[in-house]
Amino acid sequence: MRILAVIPAFNEEKHILKCLESFANQTYKDILFVVVNDASTDGTLSIVQDFIQDRPDFKLVNLNHKSEHLPGAKVVRTFYAGLNSENWKEFDVIVKLDADIILPPDYFEIMIFHLSQNQKVGIIGGLVYIEKNGQWIYENISSKKHVRGPIKTYRSTCFEAIGGLRETLGWDNLDILLAQMHGWEIQTVENIWVKHLKPTAQVYKKSKAEKLGQYFYYIGLDKMLALISCTKASWKEKSLRNFFVSYCAFLKMEKENAQRNISPEEIAFIRKSRRNEIFKKLRL
Repeated sequence: MRILAVIPAFNEEKHILKCLESFANQTYKDILFVVVNDASTDGTLSIVQDFIQDRPDFKLVNLNHKSEHLPGAKVVRTFYAGLNSENWKEFDVIVKLDADIILPPDYFEIMIFHLSQNQKVGIIGGLVYIEKNGQWIYENISSKKHVRGPIKTYRSTCFEAIGGLRETLGWDNLDILLAQMHGWEIQTVENIWVKHLKPTAQVYKKSKAEKLGQYFYYIGLDKMLALISCTKASWKEKSLRNFFVSYCAFLKMEKENAQRNISPEEIAFIRKSRRNEIFKKLRL
């Protein structure tokens, strides 16, 4: 199976060399890595240029104008700059990787093994770990059954079926929902650890609750489902303030009738799926 792996990068001089070294050291070799430099202002470009010399399995796409800094949309646009630099439909597997992760050497060998064993798996990945007090611990911001944005691996037929990635906040949850809508299975390989050198969403830490409400809107939830989701999230954070911030952000988006990058049919499926999850938990 041929793999096309795209790595968006913006100002990653601190981490990108270790990242690229872990990619180059993969035991599975039928991979083309495309690094997309999103007009970095630090030393990212020169580090990548030096590293890929005499490496035919690496390619650089250099953007002169930085993508608009919108949560979700920015990284997806940068990703597509790399994806569209190749005829991606000639590849069996499409991968979106972050430029601040370290993969174990057998990462893709194991991913391909599982994809070969089960033709119904459309999205697959390992688990993401971060360093804390000298130890690597699970980055507990989502379920262990969820394939995280920094290490998205798609069977190309699944990627095409879901219409690719959407330029929106929450793209890396929306793709899972759409894959399920089209009958694909999602798999996490829990014994495979990926080291994440920069914890998720540091830039948006102060506005996390607001972004969460916006995310619930963009993935198509209605008022009741958003209310339940905001309640659950704020309960986990033990913050009543976060509930009001999140839900008000959702209501604001709904009042403004902000554009969603999903169809009415996709919205209907997502809402039905969320309701079924709630009813299932209530029955338990």
